[in-house]
Amino acid sequence: MRVLVLGGTAEANRLAALLAQQSGLSAVLSFAGRTKEPRPPPIPYRIGGFGGAEGLREYLEHERMDFLVDATHPFAAQISRHAADAAAAAKIPLIVLMRPAWSAAPEDRWAEVPNMLAAAAALGSEPKRVFLTVGRLQIGSFAAAPQHFYLIRTIEAFAEPPHLPRYRLIQARAPFTVEGEEKLLRENAIDVLVTKNSGGEAAYAKILAARRLKLPVVIVARPFQPTQAVCRDAQEALGHILSHRDILAVRGV
Repeated sequence: MRVLVLGGTAEANRLAALLAQQSGLSAVLSFAGRTKEPRPPPIPYRIGGFGGAEGLREYLEHERMDFLVDATHPFAAQISRHAADAAAAAKIPLIVLMRPAWSAAPEDRWAEVPNMLAAAAALGSEPKRVFLTVGRLQIGSFAAAPQHFYLIRTIEAFAEPPHLPRYRLIQARAPFTVEGEEKLLRENAIDVLVTKNSGGEAAYAKILAARRLKLPVVIVARPFQPTQAVCRDAQEALGHILSHRDILAVRGV
């Protein structure tokens, strides 16, 4: 049985590690290519896009894939839509491996917004010191609010400087500690945190640090709600894959 995992997340890496231990499975992990040096998984992998839903369908059929797992980032809405269309066209099962979103605690000061432009607007007109953790591709939206200072943290470096008058760039990769995040917020005199509701434990420390310091958080909601079966962790996803493998075995496929 052949399985394609659309990855780029910690959950995809955990699933790859589980699949590597299974007999009767041949799995491939696909990276979109936005991170220049992804950590090599324990299964074969590829880097790069497919050319839309049609290109993905052609790949699934050419490689004789039996099962598709969408384990991309919760904000990778386009590839998730392509995955749904391609799996339907190729007539193979699809599951979505997506970590649960964060939920506000009673003591949190959240302003939930639908997109990045709304996040920029939610900062208000008064100049603030903003900790911005939304990824390189979304920084341009904050040019609409140039009055603020932005502390911008990304995994990869910018190819070109952001078009913002006042900012500082830092590069770091999760996981982070609450103590480290709290220190960062204090040392930079941050007034507000802006982030995406990515969910998961690796980046949750900044939410806890903002809670400790009683800082407001502007949090961008997820853009895509899958209609397919959703698994919350790698073990649950593996269970779906093994169940399908057993069905194929009974059919003699």
